[in-house]
Amino acid sequence: MIPNEDASSRKREIEEKLKQEEEMLTFIKESLDKSDQLTNNMVSILSSFESRLMKLENSIIPVHKQTETLQRLQENVDRTLSCLDHVISYYHVATETEKVIKDGPSGRLEEYLSCIAKIQKAVEYFQDNNPDSPELNRVKSLFEKGKESLDAEFRNLLQRHSKPVPPILILDLIGTDEEIEGQEEGVLEHLPEGILQDIIRISQWLVEYGRNQDFMNVYCQIRSSQLDRSIKGLKEHFRKNSSSSGVPYSPAVQNKRKDTPTKKPAKRPGHEQDSRGRYHGDAVGEKHGTTLGKEDVLDLEIDTYIYCISAFVRLAQSEYQLLLDIIPEHHQKKTFDSLIQETLDNLILEGENIVLAAKKANSRHDFTSVLSIFPILRHLKLTKPEFDKVLQGTAASTKNKLPNLITSIETTGAKALEDFADSIKNDPDKENSMSKDGTVHELTSNAILFLQQLLEFQETAGAMLASQGNRVQGSGGHIHVPSQPASYKPNWKCHHIIMQNFPSMKPSLVMW
Repeated sequence: MIPNEDASSRKREIEEKLKQEEEMLTFIKESLDKSDQLTNNMVSILSSFESRLMKLENSIIPVHKQTETLQRLQENVDRTLSCLDHVISYYHVATETEKVIKDGPSGRLEEYLSCIAKIQKAVEYFQDNNPDSPELNRVKSLFEKGKESLDAEFRNLLQRHSKPVPPILILDLIGTDEEIEGQEEGVLEHLPEGILQDIIRISQWLVEYGRNQDFMNVYCQIRSSQLDRSIKGLKEHFRKNSSSSGVPYSPAVQNKRKDTPTKKPAKRPGHEQDSRGRYHGDAVGEKHGTTLGKEDVLDLEIDTYIYCISAFVRLAQSEYQLLLDIIPEHHQKKTFDSLIQETLDNLILEGENIVLAAKKANSRHDFTSVLSIFPILRHLKLTKPEFDKVLQGTAASTKNKLPNLITSIETTGAKALEDFADSIKNDPDKENSMSKDGTVHELTSNAILFLQQLLEFQETAGAMLASQGNRVQGSGGHIHVPSQPASYKPNWKCHHIIMQNFPSMKPSLVMW
Protein backbone atom coordinates (compact mmCIF):
# COMPACT_ATOMS: atom_id res chain seq x y z
CA MET A 1 0.00 0.00 0.00
CA ILE A 2 2.72 2.39 0.87
CA PRO A 3 4.70 1.89 -2.36
CA ASN A 4 1.66 2.72 -4.48
CA GLU A 5 1.21 6.00 -2.67
CA ASP A 6 4.84 6.93 -3.26
CA ALA A 7 4.55 6.17 -6.95
CA SER A 8 1.38 8.19 -7.23
CA SER A 9 2.98 11.12 -5.44
CA ARG A 10 6.05 10.90 -7.65
CA LYS A 11 3.87 10.86 -10.75
CA ARG A 12 2.02 13.99 -9.67
CA GLU A 13 5.24 15.85 -9.15
CA ILE A 14 6.47 14.87 -12.58
CA GLU A 15 3.22 15.93 -14.18
CA GLU A 16 3.35 19.30 -12.43
CA LYS A 17 6.92 19.93 -13.60
CA LEU A 18 5.99 18.91 -17.12
CA LYS A 19 3.07 21.30 -17.05
CA GLN A 20 5.35 24.12 -15.89
CA GLU A 21 7.84 23.38 -18.63
CA GLU A 22 5.11 23.38 -21.22
CA GLU A 23 3.88 26.73 -19.97
CA MET A 24 7.44 28.11 -20.13
CA LEU A 25 7.85 26.78 -23.66
CA THR A 26 4.60 28.41 -24.67
CA PHE A 27 5.77 31.73 -23.18
CA ILE A 28 9.07 31.53 -25.02
CA LYS A 29 7.32 30.85 -28.30
CA GLU A 30 5.03 33.80 -27.78
CA SER A 31 8.04 36.01 -26.94
CA LEU A 32 9.84 34.87 -30.07
CA ASP A 33 6.82 35.66 -32.15
CA LYS A 34 6.61 39.14 -30.66
CA SER A 35 10.35 39.66 -31.21
CA ASP A 36 10.05 38.61 -34.83
CA GLN A 37 7.18 40.97 -35.26
CA LEU A 38 9.12 43.86 -33.70
CA THR A 39 12.16 43.03 -35.84
CA ASN A 40 10.09 43.09 -38.96
CA ASN A 41 8.58 46.41 -37.95
CA MET A 42 12.04 47.89 -37.24
CA VAL A 43 13.42 46.64 -40.54
CA SER A 44 10.48 48.17 -42.29
CA ILE A 45 11.00 51.50 -40.53
CA LEU A 46 14.75 51.54 -41.27
CA SER A 47 14.16 50.67 -44.87
CA SER A 48 11.72 53.50 -45.15
CA PHE A 49 14.17 55.88 -43.41
CA GLU A 50 17.00 54.82 -45.71
CA SER A 51 14.83 55.40 -48.71
CA ARG A 52 13.90 58.84 -47.52
CA LEU A 53 17.58 59.72 -46.74
CA MET A 54 18.59 58.70 -50.23
CA LYS A 55 15.88 60.89 -51.66
CA LEU A 56 17.02 63.79 -49.41
CA GLU A 57 20.66 63.32 -50.36
CA ASN A 58 19.79 63.27 -54.02
CA SER A 59 17.96 66.52 -53.51
CA ILE A 60 20.63 68.29 -51.36
CA ILE A 61 23.85 67.36 -53.21
CA PRO A 62 23.09 69.58 -56.23
CA VAL A 63 22.17 72.43 -53.91
CA HIS A 64 25.40 71.95 -51.94
CA LYS A 65 27.49 71.95 -55.08
CA GLN A 66 25.76 75.05 -56.29
CA THR A 67 26.34 76.72 -52.91
CA GLU A 68 30.07 75.90 -53.03
CA THR A 69 30.27 77.40 -56.47
CA LEU A 70 28.56 80.54 -55.27
CA GLN A 71 30.90 80.77 -52.28
CA ARG A 72 33.96 80.51 -54.51
CA LEU A 73 32.53 83.18 -56.73
CA GLN A 74 31.94 85.37 -53.69
CA GLU A 75 35.52 84.89 -52.51
CA ASN A 76 36.83 85.72 -55.96
CA VAL A 77 34.72 88.84 -56.03
CA ASP A 78 36.02 89.86 -52.59
CA ARG A 79 39.62 89.26 -53.64
CA THR A 80 39.09 91.19 -56.82
CA LEU A 81 37.56 94.09 -54.95
CA SER A 82 40.44 94.02 -52.45
CA CYS A 83 42.99 94.06 -55.26
CA LEU A 84 41.13 96.86 -56.96
CA ASP A 85 41.06 98.84 -53.72
CA HIS A 86 44.79 98.20 -53.29
CA VAL A 87 45.56 99.30 -56.84
CA ILE A 88 43.28 102.30 -56.60
CA SER A 89 45.01 103.29 -53.35
CA TYR A 90 48.27 103.75 -55.28
CA TYR A 91 46.52 106.30 -57.46
CA HIS A 92 45.52 108.22 -54.33
CA VAL A 93 48.96 108.09 -52.65
CA ALA A 94 50.22 111.27 -54.28
CA THR A 95 47.13 113.22 -53.25
CA GLU A 96 47.09 111.85 -49.70
CA THR A 97 50.78 112.43 -48.97
CA GLU A 98 51.51 115.58 -50.94
CA LYS A 99 50.69 117.98 -48.10
CA VAL A 100 52.77 116.06 -45.55
CA ILE A 101 55.75 115.93 -47.92
CA LYS A 102 55.53 119.65 -48.64
CA ASP A 103 55.30 120.52 -44.93
CA GLY A 104 58.46 118.54 -44.17
CA PRO A 105 59.40 116.09 -41.40
CA SER A 106 60.05 118.63 -38.66
CA GLY A 107 58.17 117.63 -35.52
CA ARG A 108 56.52 114.54 -37.05
CA LEU A 109 59.27 112.32 -38.33
CA GLU A 110 57.45 108.99 -37.95
CA GLU A 111 54.39 110.22 -39.84
CA TYR A 112 56.65 111.61 -42.54
CA LEU A 113 58.57 108.34 -42.90
CA SER A 114 55.26 106.46 -43.08
CA CYS A 115 54.19 108.67 -46.01
CA ILE A 116 57.55 108.15 -47.69
CA ALA A 117 57.06 104.38 -47.34
CA LYS A 118 53.66 104.63 -49.07
CA ILE A 119 55.16 106.67 -51.88
CA GLN A 120 57.99 104.18 -52.30
CA LYS A 121 55.54 101.28 -52.62
CA ALA A 122 53.54 103.26 -55.20
CA VAL A 123 56.71 103.89 -57.21
CA GLU A 124 57.54 100.18 -57.17
CA TYR A 125 53.97 99.26 -58.23
CA PHE A 126 53.85 101.62 -61.19
CA GLN A 127 57.35 100.64 -62.31
CA ASP A 128 56.38 96.96 -62.33
CA ASN A 129 52.82 97.20 -63.67
CA ASN A 130 52.26 100.50 -65.44
CA PRO A 131 55.54 102.25 -66.27
CA ASP A 132 53.78 104.61 -68.71
CA SER A 133 51.37 105.93 -66.10
CA PRO A 134 51.58 109.68 -65.39
CA GLU A 135 51.15 108.79 -61.72
CA LEU A 136 54.62 107.22 -61.78
CA ASN A 137 56.27 110.55 -62.49
CA ARG A 138 54.19 112.22 -59.83
CA VAL A 139 55.07 109.78 -57.05
CA LYS A 140 58.70 109.72 -58.17
CA SER A 141 58.81 113.48 -57.85
CA LEU A 142 57.30 113.29 -54.36
CA PHE A 143 59.79 110.60 -53.33
CA GLU A 144 62.77 112.68 -54.45
CA LYS A 145 61.35 115.72 -52.70
CA GLY A 146 60.84 113.69 -49.54
CA LYS A 147 64.42 112.42 -49.69
CA GLU A 148 65.72 115.97 -50.09
CA SER A 149 63.61 117.07 -47.13
CA LEU A 150 65.09 114.29 -44.99
CA ASP A 151 68.59 115.35 -46.05
CA ALA A 152 67.76 118.92 -45.10
CA GLU A 153 66.21 117.82 -41.79
CA PHE A 154 69.33 115.79 -40.98
CA ARG A 155 71.48 118.86 -41.60
CA ASN A 156 69.16 121.20 -39.69
CA LEU A 157 68.95 118.95 -36.63
CA LEU A 158 72.73 118.62 -36.50
CA GLN A 159 73.36 122.33 -37.03
CA ARG A 160 70.66 123.45 -34.60
CA HIS A 161 71.61 121.15 -31.74
CA SER A 162 75.37 120.68 -32.21
CA LYS A 163 77.23 123.07 -29.95
CA PRO A 164 80.85 123.32 -28.85
CA VAL A 165 81.61 121.60 -25.58
CA PRO A 166 82.01 124.27 -22.86
CA PRO A 167 85.60 124.60 -21.60
CA ILE A 168 84.56 123.79 -18.03
CA LEU A 169 83.05 120.47 -19.14
CA ILE A 170 86.22 119.69 -21.08
CA LEU A 171 88.35 120.39 -18.01
CA ASP A 172 86.05 118.17 -15.97
CA LEU A 173 86.32 115.45 -18.61
CA ILE A 174 90.12 115.39 -18.67
CA GLY A 175 90.26 115.49 -14.86
CA THR A 176 92.01 118.75 -14.02
CA ASP A 177 90.73 118.91 -10.45
CA GLU A 178 91.51 116.69 -7.46
CA GLU A 179 87.83 116.17 -6.72
CA ILE A 180 87.11 115.27 -10.31
CA GLU A 181 89.90 112.68 -10.35
CA GLY A 182 88.08 110.71 -7.66
CA GLN A 183 84.89 110.57 -9.68
CA GLU A 184 83.94 108.35 -12.58
CA GLU A 185 84.78 109.62 -16.02
CA GLY A 186 81.95 111.76 -17.35
CA VAL A 187 80.10 111.15 -20.59
CA LEU A 188 79.41 114.08 -22.89
CA GLU A 189 75.94 114.51 -24.31
CA HIS A 190 76.58 116.16 -27.66
CA LEU A 191 72.91 115.97 -28.71
CA PRO A 192 69.63 115.69 -26.76
CA GLU A 193 68.41 112.10 -26.64
CA GLY A 194 65.24 112.75 -28.66
CA ILE A 195 67.12 114.64 -31.36
CA LEU A 196 69.79 111.93 -31.48
CA GLN A 197 67.14 109.25 -32.05
CA ASP A 198 65.62 111.29 -34.89
CA ILE A 199 69.04 111.71 -36.51
CA ILE A 200 69.72 107.98 -36.20
CA ARG A 201 66.31 107.19 -37.71
CA ILE A 202 66.92 109.53 -40.67
CA SER A 203 70.42 108.17 -41.28
CA GLN A 204 69.12 104.59 -41.28
CA TRP A 205 66.45 105.49 -43.82
CA LEU A 206 68.90 107.36 -46.06
CA VAL A 207 71.25 104.38 -46.06
CA GLU A 208 68.57 101.74 -46.63
CA TYR A 209 66.18 103.50 -49.01
CA GLY A 210 67.64 106.84 -50.01
CA ARG A 211 70.86 105.30 -51.34
CA ASN A 212 72.52 108.59 -50.48
CA GLN A 213 75.85 109.06 -48.71
CA ASP A 214 75.91 112.86 -48.83
CA PHE A 215 74.57 113.00 -45.29
CA MET A 216 77.83 111.45 -44.05
CA ASN A 217 79.78 114.36 -45.53
CA VAL A 218 77.34 116.77 -43.89
CA TYR A 219 77.77 114.98 -40.56
CA CYS A 220 81.55 115.09 -40.92
CA GLN A 221 81.59 118.83 -41.71
CA ILE A 222 79.28 119.85 -38.86
CA ARG A 223 80.83 117.67 -36.15
CA SER A 224 84.35 118.54 -37.31
CA SER A 225 83.50 122.22 -36.99
CA GLN A 226 82.13 121.70 -33.47
CA LEU A 227 85.20 119.71 -32.43
CA ASP A 228 87.46 122.49 -33.69
CA ARG A 229 85.34 125.15 -31.97
CA SER A 230 85.48 123.18 -28.70
CA ILE A 231 89.29 123.17 -28.77
CA LYS A 232 89.41 126.85 -29.72
CA GLY A 233 86.94 127.63 -26.94
CA LEU A 234 89.24 125.91 -24.45
CA LYS A 235 92.17 128.02 -25.67
CA GLU A 236 90.11 131.19 -25.38
CA HIS A 237 89.05 130.16 -21.88
CA PHE A 238 92.70 129.95 -20.81
CA ARG A 239 93.51 133.30 -22.39
CA LYS A 240 90.64 135.11 -20.68
CA ASN A 241 90.86 133.48 -17.26
CA SER A 242 94.60 133.14 -16.74
CA SER A 243 96.35 135.12 -14.06
CA SER A 244 99.29 137.38 -14.77
CA SER A 245 101.63 134.47 -14.00
CA GLY A 246 100.15 132.48 -16.83
CA VAL A 247 98.48 129.81 -14.66
CA PRO A 248 95.25 128.65 -16.30
CA TYR A 249 92.15 129.27 -14.25
CA SER A 250 88.84 127.44 -14.32
CA PRO A 251 85.69 128.70 -12.55
CA ALA A 252 84.68 125.07 -12.07
CA VAL A 253 87.65 124.35 -9.82
CA GLN A 254 88.22 127.57 -7.90
CA ASN A 255 91.00 127.54 -5.32
CA LYS A 256 91.53 123.80 -5.74
CA ARG A 257 93.55 123.56 -8.93
CA LYS A 258 96.63 121.44 -9.03
CA ASP A 259 99.78 122.73 -10.65
CA THR A 260 99.60 122.52 -14.39
CA PRO A 261 101.99 120.15 -16.16
CA THR A 262 104.63 122.89 -16.48
CA LYS A 263 104.04 124.47 -13.08
CA LYS A 264 106.23 122.44 -10.76
CA PRO A 265 107.81 123.47 -7.46
CA ALA A 266 111.10 124.13 -9.26
CA LYS A 267 111.09 127.75 -10.39
CA ARG A 268 112.34 129.19 -13.63
CA PRO A 269 115.84 130.70 -13.65
CA GLY A 270 114.45 134.20 -14.06
CA HIS A 271 112.55 133.87 -10.76
CA GLU A 272 115.47 132.92 -8.46
CA GLN A 273 116.86 135.66 -6.18
CA ASP A 274 120.08 135.67 -4.24
CA SER A 275 120.70 137.30 -0.84
CA ARG A 276 121.41 140.66 -2.44
CA GLY A 277 118.01 140.85 -4.11
CA ARG A 278 119.23 140.49 -7.69
CA TYR A 279 118.09 137.79 -10.12
CA HIS A 280 120.55 135.14 -11.13
CA GLY A 281 118.77 135.04 -14.46
CA ASP A 282 119.21 138.74 -15.23
CA ALA A 283 122.32 138.08 -17.24
CA VAL A 284 120.60 135.30 -19.13
CA GLY A 285 117.62 137.56 -19.79
CA GLU A 286 119.82 140.38 -21.02
CA LYS A 287 121.84 138.02 -23.16
CA HIS A 288 118.93 136.22 -24.78
CA GLY A 289 116.33 138.97 -24.77
CA THR A 290 113.75 137.16 -22.61
CA THR A 291 111.54 138.87 -20.05
CA LEU A 292 109.29 137.68 -17.29
CA GLY A 293 106.24 138.58 -19.33
CA LYS A 294 107.42 136.46 -22.21
CA GLU A 295 108.05 133.52 -19.89
CA ASP A 296 104.56 133.80 -18.46
CA VAL A 297 103.07 133.93 -21.93
CA LEU A 298 105.17 130.92 -22.92
CA ASP A 299 104.01 129.03 -19.83
CA LEU A 300 100.40 129.77 -20.73
CA GLU A 301 100.91 128.64 -24.32
CA ILE A 302 102.55 125.39 -23.22
CA ASP A 303 99.89 124.68 -20.60
CA THR A 304 97.14 125.46 -23.09
CA TYR A 305 98.68 123.20 -25.72
CA ILE A 306 99.04 120.32 -23.26
CA TYR A 307 95.43 120.65 -22.16
CA CYS A 308 94.31 120.88 -25.79
CA ILE A 309 96.09 117.60 -26.58
CA SER A 310 94.29 115.85 -23.70
CA ALA A 311 91.02 117.51 -24.64
CA PHE A 312 91.39 116.37 -28.25
CA VAL A 313 91.82 112.75 -27.16
CA ARG A 314 88.73 112.85 -24.92
CA LEU A 315 86.59 114.72 -27.44
CA ALA A 316 87.69 112.44 -30.28
CA GLN A 317 86.73 109.40 -28.20
CA SER A 318 83.35 110.96 -27.53
CA GLU A 319 82.84 111.83 -31.21
CA TYR A 320 83.63 108.27 -32.24
CA GLN A 321 81.05 106.88 -29.81
CA LEU A 322 78.50 109.33 -31.21
CA LEU A 323 78.97 108.36 -34.85
CA LEU A 324 78.73 104.61 -34.17
CA ASP A 325 74.91 104.79 -34.19
CA ILE A 326 74.64 107.35 -36.99
CA ILE A 327 77.18 106.32 -39.64
CA PRO A 328 77.06 102.87 -41.33
CA GLU A 329 79.68 100.49 -39.99
CA HIS A 330 81.75 100.25 -43.17
CA HIS A 331 82.01 104.07 -43.35
CA GLN A 332 82.73 104.79 -39.67
CA LYS A 333 86.54 104.77 -39.75
CA LYS A 334 86.75 106.88 -42.90
CA THR A 335 84.21 109.41 -41.60
CA PHE A 336 85.97 109.62 -38.24
CA ASP A 337 89.29 110.15 -40.00
CA SER A 338 87.86 113.08 -41.96
CA LEU A 339 86.03 114.44 -38.91
CA ILE A 340 89.13 114.84 -36.72
CA GLN A 341 91.46 115.87 -39.55
CA GLU A 342 91.09 119.66 -39.31
CA THR A 343 91.44 119.81 -35.52
CA LEU A 344 94.32 117.34 -35.51
CA ASP A 345 96.11 119.29 -38.25
CA ASN A 346 95.69 122.50 -36.25
CA LEU A 347 97.15 120.88 -33.13
CA ILE A 348 100.05 119.38 -35.05
CA LEU A 349 100.68 122.74 -36.75
CA GLU A 350 100.63 124.47 -33.39
CA GLY A 351 103.10 121.90 -32.07
CA GLU A 352 105.33 122.44 -35.10
CA ASN A 353 105.19 126.19 -34.47
CA ILE A 354 106.31 125.59 -30.88
CA VAL A 355 109.16 123.44 -32.19
CA LEU A 356 110.05 126.18 -34.68
CA ALA A 357 110.05 128.77 -31.89
CA ALA A 358 112.30 126.47 -29.85
CA LYS A 359 114.67 126.16 -32.79
CA LYS A 360 114.81 129.94 -33.12
CA ALA A 361 115.41 130.30 -29.38
CA ASN A 362 118.15 127.69 -29.63
CA SER A 363 119.78 129.59 -32.47
CA ARG A 364 119.84 132.64 -30.15
CA HIS A 365 121.28 130.43 -27.37
CA ASP A 366 118.10 131.08 -25.36
CA PHE A 367 118.21 127.61 -23.83
CA THR A 368 115.71 128.43 -21.08
CA SER A 369 112.99 128.96 -23.69
CA VAL A 370 113.92 125.66 -25.33
CA LEU A 371 112.97 123.90 -22.09
CA SER A 372 109.33 124.58 -22.98
CA ILE A 373 109.31 121.60 -25.36
CA PHE A 374 110.17 119.12 -22.59
CA PRO A 375 106.77 119.18 -20.79
CA ILE A 376 105.10 118.91 -24.19
CA LEU A 377 107.23 115.93 -25.15
CA ARG A 378 106.58 114.25 -21.81
CA HIS A 379 102.84 114.76 -22.15
CA LEU A 380 102.74 113.59 -25.76
CA LYS A 381 104.53 110.37 -24.85
CA LEU A 382 102.17 109.76 -21.93
CA THR A 383 99.18 110.45 -24.16
CA LYS A 384 100.42 108.46 -27.16
CA PRO A 385 98.85 105.08 -26.15
CA GLU A 386 95.42 106.71 -25.88
CA PHE A 387 96.12 108.68 -29.05
CA ASP A 388 96.95 105.48 -30.94
CA LYS A 389 93.83 103.79 -29.60
CA VAL A 390 91.62 106.67 -30.73
CA LEU A 391 93.20 106.74 -34.19
CA GLN A 392 92.97 102.98 -34.65
CA GLY A 393 91.56 102.27 -38.09
CA THR A 394 92.33 105.71 -39.53
CA ALA A 395 94.67 106.33 -42.46
CA ALA A 396 98.40 105.76 -41.96
CA SER A 397 99.07 109.44 -42.64
CA THR A 398 96.78 110.36 -39.74
CA LYS A 399 98.37 107.86 -37.36
CA ASN A 400 101.88 109.09 -38.17
CA LYS A 401 101.24 112.76 -37.37
CA LEU A 402 101.81 112.47 -33.63
CA PRO A 403 104.92 110.22 -33.91
CA ASN A 404 106.36 112.64 -36.46
CA LEU A 405 105.78 115.56 -34.08
CA ILE A 406 107.38 113.63 -31.21
CA THR A 407 110.39 112.85 -33.40
CA SER A 408 110.69 116.52 -34.37
CA ILE A 409 110.57 117.60 -30.71
CA GLU A 410 113.15 114.99 -29.73
CA THR A 411 115.47 116.11 -32.51
CA THR A 412 115.08 119.76 -31.51
CA GLY A 413 115.63 118.99 -27.82
CA ALA A 414 118.69 116.89 -28.52
CA LYS A 415 120.10 119.65 -30.71
CA ALA A 416 119.45 122.17 -27.92
CA LEU A 417 121.34 120.03 -25.39
CA GLU A 418 124.16 119.69 -27.89
CA ASP A 419 124.30 123.44 -28.44
CA PHE A 420 124.11 124.04 -24.68
CA ALA A 421 127.15 121.83 -24.19
CA ASP A 422 128.97 123.61 -27.00
CA SER A 423 128.08 127.04 -25.60
CA ILE A 424 129.52 126.09 -22.21
CA LYS A 425 132.56 124.52 -23.78
CA ASN A 426 133.28 127.46 -26.07
CA ASP A 427 132.28 130.33 -23.75
CA PRO A 428 135.25 132.75 -23.58
CA ASP A 429 134.51 133.58 -19.92
CA LYS A 430 135.04 129.96 -18.93
CA GLU A 431 138.77 130.52 -18.45
CA ASN A 432 138.12 132.98 -15.61
CA SER A 433 137.87 130.76 -12.55
CA MET A 434 136.50 133.60 -10.40
CA SER A 435 133.94 136.25 -11.21
CA LYS A 436 134.98 139.89 -10.93
CA ASP A 437 132.81 140.59 -7.89
CA GLY A 438 133.84 137.38 -6.08
CA THR A 439 130.41 135.77 -6.26
CA VAL A 440 129.22 132.80 -8.28
CA HIS A 441 130.59 132.78 -11.78
CA GLU A 442 127.89 133.88 -14.23
CA LEU A 443 128.52 130.90 -16.50
CA THR A 444 128.30 128.54 -13.53
CA SER A 445 125.08 130.15 -12.30
CA ASN A 446 123.44 129.97 -15.69
CA ALA A 447 124.49 126.36 -16.19
CA ILE A 448 123.27 125.31 -12.74
CA LEU A 449 119.92 127.02 -13.17
CA PHE A 450 119.43 125.47 -16.60
CA LEU A 451 120.29 122.00 -15.33
CA GLN A 452 118.05 122.44 -12.29
CA GLN A 453 115.11 122.93 -14.61
CA LEU A 454 116.30 120.14 -16.87
CA LEU A 455 116.34 117.72 -13.91
CA GLU A 456 112.57 118.06 -13.70
CA PHE A 457 112.45 116.32 -17.08
CA GLN A 458 115.43 114.00 -16.61
CA GLU A 459 113.49 110.90 -17.72
CA THR A 460 112.18 112.72 -20.78
CA ALA A 461 115.62 114.06 -21.60
CA GLY A 462 117.17 110.63 -21.08
CA ALA A 463 114.69 109.01 -23.46
CA MET A 464 115.29 111.84 -25.91
CA LEU A 465 119.05 111.32 -25.83
CA ALA A 466 118.57 107.56 -26.14
CA SER A 467 116.41 108.06 -29.22
CA GLN A 468 119.17 110.18 -30.74
CA GLY A 469 121.88 107.57 -30.16
CA ASN A 470 122.36 107.73 -26.36
CA ARG A 471 124.48 110.88 -26.62
CA VAL A 472 124.18 114.42 -27.87
CA GLN A 473 126.96 114.74 -30.41
CA GLY A 474 128.78 118.08 -30.34
CA SER A 475 131.69 119.46 -32.22
CA GLY A 476 134.23 117.01 -30.85
CA GLY A 477 132.56 116.48 -27.44
CA HIS A 478 129.44 115.36 -25.59
CA ILE A 479 127.63 115.91 -22.31
CA HIS A 480 128.30 113.18 -19.80
CA VAL A 481 125.25 112.60 -17.56
CA PRO A 482 126.14 109.89 -15.02
CA SER A 483 123.48 107.92 -13.16
CA GLN A 484 122.98 109.00 -9.54
CA PRO A 485 121.64 107.29 -6.42
CA ALA A 486 118.08 108.16 -5.48
CA SER A 487 119.34 109.75 -2.24
CA TYR A 488 121.09 112.54 -4.16
CA LYS A 489 119.41 115.92 -3.98
CA PRO A 490 118.79 117.89 -7.20
CA ASN A 491 121.37 120.59 -6.42
CA TRP A 492 124.10 117.98 -5.81
CA LYS A 493 123.14 116.32 -9.08
CA CYS A 494 123.68 119.66 -10.79
CA HIS A 495 127.08 119.98 -9.11
CA HIS A 496 128.08 116.48 -10.12
CA ILE A 497 126.97 116.85 -13.73
CA ILE A 498 128.74 120.17 -14.17
CA MET A 499 131.93 118.99 -12.46
CA GLN A 500 132.02 115.96 -14.73
CA ASN A 501 131.66 118.07 -17.84
CA PHE A 502 133.26 121.39 -16.96
CA PRO A 503 136.27 120.95 -14.62
CA SER A 504 137.28 124.57 -14.98
CA MET A 505 134.16 125.63 -13.03
CA LYS A 506 135.07 123.81 -9.79
CA PRO A 507 136.51 126.83 -7.96
CA SER A 508 133.41 128.88 -8.69
CA LEU A 509 131.11 126.05 -7.61
CA VAL A 510 132.84 125.87 -4.24
CA MET A 511 131.96 129.49 -3.53
CA TRP A 512 128.35 128.87 -4.67
